[in-house]
Amino acid sequence: MSTALTGIEETLDLPSRQRKPRRSGFSIVIDPGAATGLFEDVIESHAPLIDFVKFGWGTALVTRELERKIMCLRRNHVEFFFGGTLFEKFVLQSRFEGFRSFCHLHGCRWVEVSNGTITMSSAEKMAHVAALGRDFDVISEVGFKDAQRSGELTPDDWVEGIRGDLEAGASLVLTEARESGRSGICTPDGRPRQEAVDAIIASGLDVRKVVFEAPTKDLQTYFIRRLGPDVNLGNVAMADVVGLETLRLGLRADTLLEGLALA
Repeated sequence: MSTALTGIEETLDLPSRQRKPRRSGFSIVIDPGAATGLFEDVIESHAPLIDFVKFGWGTALVTRELERKIMCLRRNHVEFFFGGTLFEKFVLQSRFEGFRSFCHLHGCRWVEVSNGTITMSSAEKMAHVAALGRDFDVISEVGFKDAQRSGELTPDDWVEGIRGDLEAGASLVLTEARESGRSGICTPDGRPRQEAVDAIIASGLDVRKVVFEAPTKDLQTYFIRRLGPDVNLGNVAMADVVGLETLRLGLRADTLLEGLALA
C-alpha cells in the first residue's frame, strides 16, 4: 500500500489506496505562502500522500523563492498549479495571454480557471478552459467565493457548471470552498450544501474528475463518509496531510467505525 511508512499496517485490514500517479483519491494541498524551509520539509516528508500543491490565490507573484519550491515539487513527483484568483487578476486586466506566458515561464503542466470573484459568464469560462487546454491540463473551479452568490446556485447549477467545464476540456473540476470552508459548496457556518452534493453524486458525472475543497476535518470526514477513501479533496492545509490520510484509512476516530472499502 503506497501510504505505508512502517510495514506494520500489513497486520490490519485497511482500505486500498492507489500509488501515485493516482486516478482518484487526490489530496491537493494549498500553500498559503509558507516559508520555503517549512514547505520543503512538508513535501520531502509527505510526498507520497500529496498529489498536487496549489500556490494559493496570488501568492506565486509574492513568493521570493517560488522556483526553489517548484524544484522541490518536481524532485518529489508532486504536481502544482497557481490559484484561480491569479488567473482572474490577469483576465480582469485583459491580460489572458500574459497568464498563459506566466504559466509557460514556470513550466506548468496544470492551470486553474475560475470565476469565483470576477464577473465572468459560464460560457466565457468554458472558452478559457478550451483555450488553455491546448497548452495545459486544466483544473476548473465551480462556485463563488461570496457566500450569498453561492447560496443562489441551485443543485442543478452546480451539476451543469461541472458538466460544462468537463465538456470544454477540463481534466478536473474543483468545487469552491475557500481556505475557510465557509463559501461555495459550503454554507457560511461551515456545513456542506448537502442538496448540491447529492445532485453531483446522482448526476452521472464521473466523480473521479471532481475535487471537493475540504479544508476542515469535519468536511474531509463528511466527504470520505459519503464517497469513500478515494474521494478527491482540495485546499488541504500542509499541517493536515497525515491527518487526512488517517481519515481515508479509518485510522482516526471520525472514520474508525465506517465501512470503508477494504483492500
